[in-house]
Amino acid sequence: MIKQGINDWQFKQQRDSIWRKAQVPGTVHTDLLEHNLINDPFFGEEEKNVQWVDKVDWVYKSTFNVDSELASQTCIDLIFNGLDTYATVYLNNQLILSSDNMFRTYKVNVKDWINIGENQLIIHFESPINHDVMRVISGGINYPADNDDSETGGLGDKKLSIFARKAPYHYGWDWGPRLVTSGIWKPVELVGYSDIHFDDIYIKQEQLSNEKADLVLEIELVAIKEMTGECVLQYGEQTEIKQVELKEGHNKVTLPFTVVNPKLWWSRGLGTPHRYDVKVAFRKDNETLLSDALKHGIRTVELVRDDDQYGKSFYLKLNGEPVFCKGANHIPNDSFVTRVTKSRYEHEIKSAVSANMNMLRVWGGGIYEDDIFYDLCDEHGILVWQDFMFACTMYPGDEPFLNNVEQEAVDQVKRLRQYASVVLWCGNNEIDAAWAEFVETGGWGWKQKYDALTREKLWADYQALFHDILDRVTKQYVPNEPYWPSSPLADLTRDANQHALGVKGAGDVHYWDVWHGKQPFEAYNENVGRFMSEYGFQSFPAIETVETFTTPDDYAIGSDVMLHHQKNGAGNQLIKTYMEKYLPESKDFTSFLYMSQVLQAQGIKNAIESHRRHKPYCMGTLYWQMNDCWPVASWSSMDYFGRWKALHYQAKESFRDIMLSIEEKDGQVNVYAISDVLNDVDVDIRVSVYSLDGELLYEEVSAFIIKANASQVVKNYIIDRLIGEYDKSQVVLVTELIKENQSIDQKRHYFIPTQALSLPLAKVSVARDKETFIITTDQFAKDIYLTTDCLGYFSANYFDLLPGEEKVVTFTKRDKNNEHLIDVQAVSMVDMIKI
Repeated sequence: MIKQGINDWQFKQQRDSIWRKAQVPGTVHTDLLEHNLINDPFFGEEEKNVQWVDKVDWVYKSTFNVDSELASQTCIDLIFNGLDTYATVYLNNQLILSSDNMFRTYKVNVKDWINIGENQLIIHFESPINHDVMRVISGGINYPADNDDSETGGLGDKKLSIFARKAPYHYGWDWGPRLVTSGIWKPVELVGYSDIHFDDIYIKQEQLSNEKADLVLEIELVAIKEMTGECVLQYGEQTEIKQVELKEGHNKVTLPFTVVNPKLWWSRGLGTPHRYDVKVAFRKDNETLLSDALKHGIRTVELVRDDDQYGKSFYLKLNGEPVFCKGANHIPNDSFVTRVTKSRYEHEIKSAVSANMNMLRVWGGGIYEDDIFYDLCDEHGILVWQDFMFACTMYPGDEPFLNNVEQEAVDQVKRLRQYASVVLWCGNNEIDAAWAEFVETGGWGWKQKYDALTREKLWADYQALFHDILDRVTKQYVPNEPYWPSSPLADLTRDANQHALGVKGAGDVHYWDVWHGKQPFEAYNENVGRFMSEYGFQSFPAIETVETFTTPDDYAIGSDVMLHHQKNGAGNQLIKTYMEKYLPESKDFTSFLYMSQVLQAQGIKNAIESHRRHKPYCMGTLYWQMNDCWPVASWSSMDYFGRWKALHYQAKESFRDIMLSIEEKDGQVNVYAISDVLNDVDVDIRVSVYSLDGELLYEEVSAFIIKANASQVVKNYIIDRLIGEYDKSQVVLVTELIKENQSIDQKRHYFIPTQALSLPLAKVSVARDKETFIITTDQFAKDIYLTTDCLGYFSANYFDLLPGEEKVVTFTKRDKNNEHLIDVQAVSMVDMIKI
C-alpha cells in the first residue's frame, strides 16, 4: 500500500483571478486572515465585518505529482476526510464527487483519471447560505433554531443551520460568534494498492469476567483478486493466526480470541486506564502485505435505569462498578477547528485530569472531535459522553437528509468505537425537552408556532431521526454501549413522563433556574436530579484575555465591545445583579473581572457539592462548560487561551475523589464525607473553628472509616453551640481529612455571605522554595489570586488564608521546554473592592 498526502493548496473567491496560498487542513476564514484580507474576527466587533465570507463561493486547487509506482497500483483511492460542506470535486477536469456533509468521509477510486506526473485537483465550495436559503422559502417551514444568529448573518429570521450537516455552532450560539466556514478541514490523501486494503478494524467484546475476556477481531478489507493468506493478530503478548480465503471485492473476516486474566480499562480515580498494544496484519506466503496498529481497552459499560423508591436510576456502571461521573461539557476549542493543535487538546485533557474530572460530554452543537481528543481521553481515563451533532432545533425528515445523517452516523460510530473512553451515545442536545410533544404547555414554546399538520410532521421527523436511525446505527455498530435519544430526557415512555421538564426522579437534567431563571445559588441545594448533565453560571475571562479583543477605551461591561463578547443577551447585567447579592462591590473594571470569577466559582461549588452529597440518588454532575471557542464572557471554567478561571480551581477541590463537604441547614452544619473510590478508607477528621485573626477557638479530631463509593454525614453541629458567644461574622469553620499524617482535603465554611465579611487590609506574601511557592498573609485574606506571566496553572488558586497559615503551591507550565523562571504575584479580594 502506498499513501500520499495532497499538499500545496491555493484558494480564491470563485469570481477572482488571483490564486493565493492556502493552508490545508484549514478554512476560508483562516486563509483570508493569513493574507490580511480580513481582520481578526475575534477582535472588537470584527465578527460583523466578515459575514460576507459565507455568502460567496470559494475554490481550492492543488497541483501534485504522482510517480509511476503509485500510478501503477490496481486501485487508487482519493480520500477526503473532511469537506466543509457543499463541495464539488474535479480531478484533471473530471467531476468525481459532490459532497454535502462536513462529518462524512468520502472515498473515490480515481484509477481511471490519475496521471503519471502532474495532476490537478480542484474543489468548488458553494456558499452554505446561498445553498440553503431557498429551502426555508420553498419548504414552508422556518425551523425553531433559536441559537442560529441569523440577524448578525444578515438573514433576518431565516434559520439555515438545520439544513446543513455542518457544525451548528458555526451559525452562532449564546457563547460563540457566527462564523460560517467553508474549506478542507481534514487531510486529503491518495491511497494506492494492488493486493488488499483494510477498510475497518474493530475488536468486539463478547464476554468479560475477572478470569477472561472473550473478544472478536472484525476486519473489513478489500481484495483486488481472490487470494489465500492469513490474518495475524498481535494482542499484547499473545498472537492469533487465522487462515482466510478472500474473494475479489469486499470481505469481512472475524477472528475470535480470549485474553486470560485481562487488565481492564478504568476511568480516572477507579484504576489504571490500561490499553493493550494491538497489531493486525495480512500475510501471504510469509510476506506481510498489509499491517496496522492500534490500542485497545477492555471494559464493560452499562447505563443503569432501574425502578426505585424515587423514580428510576440513571447512572453508568464501568466494569460492574457504579461510577459517579464528574466533569464538564466540552465545546469545540476554536471557531476555526483546524487551529486546534495537539498541544491545545493535551492542555484541555490534562486540565480535566488535574481538576479530578472523570467525564467530558462532547456536546451536540459542535463537532465529532479529532482522534487526538479521544486518544488522550483513553490515555488518561476520561469517560466521554458523545452526542451526535444535533442541538436545540427540530430537523428535516426528508429521505435525502435522513440517508445523509445515517451514513454520517455510521462513519462516526465506526471511527469512534475503537476508543474505550466513549461510553454513552446521545442523539441530541435539548430537543425532546424543548419540543415537549406530550405536554402542551411544556417546552420552549416551539410547537405552538405551527399548525397541527406541521406539528405532526416535525415530531414524526424527530422520531425517525433520534428514535429510529441513530438508535439502529448504535445497536448495529456499538451493541455493548448505551444510546440515549436526547439530553435531557426523563424516560422513554412516549407520554408526559418522557420529558425532562424540571427536576424529576428519573433521567438526566439540565438545570438552568440559576442563571436563566434568576434563582439564587441556594436553589442548587434543593434541585437535584438523578444525573445533572448541564447547569452553569457565567464569568468574564481574566484581564490578559480581555486585552486580546479590546482597547482600554472598551474597559466597561456596558461598552459595545464587551457587550459584543457576551452572546447571552443581558448576561453582563445578570452577572452584576448576582454579584450585588453575594459579593462586595469591585473597585474597577479589572477587579470586576476577578470578582465575576469568584462569583462563578461560589455558585458552581454549591451545585457540584450538593449533587455529590446526594449520592447515590444523584450519580453525575457535568457543569456547563469546560472551554471556549473564542475570548468571551461565558460559562466556561477555562478561557479560550486555556487560562484556568476560579471555577476550574474550585472544581478541582469539589471533585476530589475523597472529600468533605459542608452543608448549612436549619441552624445546623452537616459535614459530609464523600468517596468515589472502590475501597473503604481509614482517616482522621479534624473539625476546627478559628477566629478570622487566626485564633483557634475549637478543635475536635476523630478517627473515621469513609465508606467506599458513598456519601455520608460524619459530623453534625448546632451552629449556636459550636461557635458559642463568638460573632458569626468573625469565625470560620475548617474541616480537614487526614490520612497517614497527610492532609488529603480541607473545606472551609463561613456563617455569613462573603459580601458581609469584614475584610482587613491583608498583605499577602510569596516566597520561593526551588520549584514551589509558599503563600502567607499577615491578616485574613479571602480568595487569594496568584498570577504569573507564563501560561499554565497553579496547583491551587483563589484560596483563603488565616494569619499564621501557609499554602504551598506549584506551577505547571503549558510549554515544558520553557525554562523561564516565573515570577508569582498575589492579591486577595480586599485589593479588589471599593473601600
